Amino acid sequence: MSIDKDIKQGSFKSEYQRAMVNLIFTYHWTTEQLKHLFDGEDLTMQQFNILRILRGSEIPLSTLQIRERMLDKMSDTSRIVDRLILKGLVKKITCKSDKRLVDVSITTAGLKVLDKLDLHEEKMENILRSLTEEEAITFNKLLDKIRHSN
Repeated sequence: MSIDKDIKQGSFKSEYQRAMVNLIFTYHWTTEQLKHLFDGEDLTMQQFNILRILRGSEIPLSTLQIRERMLDKMSDTSRIVDRLILKGLVKKITCKSDKRLVDVSITTAGLKVLDKLDLHEEKMENILRSLTEEEAITFNKLLDKIRHSN
């Protein structure tokens, strides 16, 4: 089905406008698809992203370092980290290089949550399974090109 039918819009000013609307619509559609996977763990996508960042880091990270790695650059990283602390999924620790600063690390409970969510990784990938691997490669190149064109 085309974007025109999905959003019940007859026409666009240009193919560039159609592509932009399609990108925004598809972002929201994929977000909704993924969100259901996190509901059982009472996690948002941003919290999931922070947990994965921390699991992938060999050392604790500051909230600034986490923010630099996040998919959603507009998020309030400190607020999201505080919510993860309340859930017992991350903890703050004194920075080894500067005792005045605080870093964040993932807890055993946070790792267990990610282990459970890893079982759903195939479901996440299945969202794009209608693409061939060659189409997925092309799609990634196009998205990279859009982000780096400005």
